[in-house]
Amino acid sequence: MNKIEHIGIAVNSIDTAGSIYQKLLNTEVYKIEEVASEGVKTAFMQSGPNKIELLEATDPESAIAKFIAKKGEGIHHIAFDVTDIKAEMERLKAEGFVLLNDEPKRGADNKLVCFVHPKSANGVLVELCQEV
Repeated sequence: MNKIEHIGIAVNSIDTAGSIYQKLLNTEVYKIEEVASEGVKTAFMQSGPNKIELLEATDPESAIAKFIAKKGEGIHHIAFDVTDIKAEMERLKAEGFVLLNDEPKRGADNKLVCFVHPKSANGVLVELCQEV
């Protein structure tokens, strides 16, 4: 894994949370997009070399809606940039990690993504990201 790609934060409202984080980080949201397949709307902000992704549910059955219902708003996942997502998925499986998908899928911000189950990563949802 090359670097932390972004930190994902589950929020009830991108408009409300975006305003807070823009003031906090002294930066603007540079991209908002919907990922219909995941039932989520995302907003990205850059702060120095770091990115923050705000995630708002667009479907009450989505993972983000369920996360917020169970735990409330807050840090949802940490994403790592990888050069070869398929090779990294194979490496992690060989190390005994449980992946939430067998193949990379298209995610936000023009990335291929795969998630590592929190139960195999000390309770943290880990996302692998590869630039498309």
